[in-house]
Amino acid sequence: MGRGKIVIQRIDNTTSRQVTFSKRRNGLLKKAKELAILCDAEVGFIIFSSTGKLYEFASNSMRSTIDRYNKIKEGNNHLISPMSEVKFWQREIASLRQQLHYLQENHRQLLGEELSGLSIKDLTNLENQIEMSLKGVRKQKEQILTDEITELNQKGNLIHQENIELYKKVNLVRQEYTELQKKVTEQGCGSEPSGGVQATHTISNGYDQHAPINLQLSQPQTQKNETSTSAMQLGLQLHYTED
Repeated sequence: MGRGKIVIQRIDNTTSRQVTFSKRRNGLLKKAKELAILCDAEVGFIIFSSTGKLYEFASNSMRSTIDRYNKIKEGNNHLISPMSEVKFWQREIASLRQQLHYLQENHRQLLGEELSGLSIKDLTNLENQIEMSLKGVRKQKEQILTDEITELNQKGNLIHQENIELYKKVNLVRQEYTELQKKVTEQGCGSEPSGGVQATHTISNGYDQHAPINLQLSQPQTQKNETSTSAMQLGLQLHYTED
């Protein structure tokens, strides 16, 4: 059995009127959301209850939807009256001025100025907004410092590696210098004479002019023969060698 038709008139019972209002309001919200999603439409509606409570829904933004509505409405009126365009731009200027005044006032409040007219709730909201801003600033600062520290660590590692390479090169140069010193020392020792100094001179001996005489310096030897004492002190021995 189907439901009977309801007479569209004001419901006198307050409780029934409130229940009907809640049901139909929820139904409108559901239909508006479905319409916006299924049909890709820009939907916005405003409801004021009998007690003055506001209910609204907008698929994008209520302000942008209302502005779009006003522009289209004024655009349609342009064909009727050219003066409407002037009024439209006057309203736009007034709206922009109001927005500018709001932004300037908000900026001054963020700086801690003109706070005398704010309530506890407004001050709390302002404090929360400042705290969120400070968190964002601190986070960005920490990120920059972290990046700088990472970059400095990388540069430090590169410099450390370069120092290691230079240290290796210095050690190689020291080793080469040490080996070269050893070679020079060995060559110098090998060129010095071992024992006495020998020299060969050719002189005339009366027998053979070509017979060489070898002169050699030697240590004096102790002998008992007194006749050869002077010769031993000089330590000279003449060796005559014939060809």
